[in-house]
Amino acid sequence: MPISPTYSKTITIPSSAIDENGHVNNVVYVQWMQDIAVEHYASLGGVEAQGPDATWVVRQHSIEYLQQAFAGEEIEIRTWVEDIRKVRSMRKYEFVRKNDGKILVKGETDWVFMDTKTGRPKAIPQEVERVFENRNA
Repeated sequence: MPISPTYSKTITIPSSAIDENGHVNNVVYVQWMQDIAVEHYASLGGVEAQGPDATWVVRQHSIEYLQQAFAGEEIEIRTWVEDIRKVRSMRKYEFVRKNDGKILVKGETDWVFMDTKTGRPKAIPQEVERVFENRNA
């Protein structure tokens, strides 16, 4: 069960996202996943809550490609935090084509909270957990 509300935005697929096969390149989805995760976290006040000596790094991405998407199509990118563990957090994503509501791609990222001074995992502070929990829809 998500511990944060779903954050979403709609984009029009640019031609720069299209590969030699004529559809959105697989690695573009990874970039969009990272971009919306950062945007969502910032919108909740996460950057301020974590302080200057911490950051999030990716441990693992998992992506399931279900449908192709093409230049000029509008898609909605959705993300939410599924859970928070001691030093890790699982974030999920869906990419939905606006004109037919079909889910194009599902993904998830296992994020690790890190101490920027030591380069080691760091326990997620309560202030960071609260930015998600206090905004639970």
